[in-house]
Amino acid sequence: MKTGKFITFEGIDGAGKSTHLAWLESFLRGKGIEVVVTREPGGTPLGENIRALLLDGRESMHPETEALLMFASRREHVERVILPALERGQWVISDRFTDASYAYQGGGRGLSFERINDLERWTLQNFQPDLTVYFDVSVETGRQRVNTIKTADRFEREKDEFFSRVRSAYLDQVRRFPQRIRLIDSNQPLEKVKESLHDIISTFC
Repeated sequence: MKTGKFITFEGIDGAGKSTHLAWLESFLRGKGIEVVVTREPGGTPLGENIRALLLDGRESMHPETEALLMFASRREHVERVILPALERGQWVISDRFTDASYAYQGGGRGLSFERINDLERWTLQNFQPDLTVYFDVSVETGRQRVNTIKTADRFEREKDEFFSRVRSAYLDQVRRFPQRIRLIDSNQPLEKVKESLHDIISTFC
């Protein structure tokens, strides 16, 4: 039985997850909590290889192929990294988890939520994060942030309509799981976002 806590960060590209993930890691370590920081897709050697396939963009793939690869990576991630860390009493923070599949493969690619739910039940059973923080940002702002800091990957090169669907699917998840998912307005200045995150985490701890 797990004894640590599992926290996930979600949001469209450019929402600021990575910045705030680093802050949360430092905050928790300051409280004497052992932390494992990871990401999806990825998190294991196999998962990182799958990540390269998914983000590379030189070859197109069917939405169901994309979803299957995501869940294959996720299954390894849970088995090899997340559950062992939780069983050791460590806290795990992941940049994305299953909510991202509902948003990107469901909302973005148009794969039915029923199909994603089937994959989730098959690969993860009832395993869910203890807390998910969703950083909500406008598509325009997210796009501007991504363009200033990195070369766009296969997902980031999608059109604004794609990210509008992704964002809408994320907001659907927030409404479906109000006890687990907390929304932060990431259009705000950095310090305001950090204050909101601090309030959520302080209550959670």
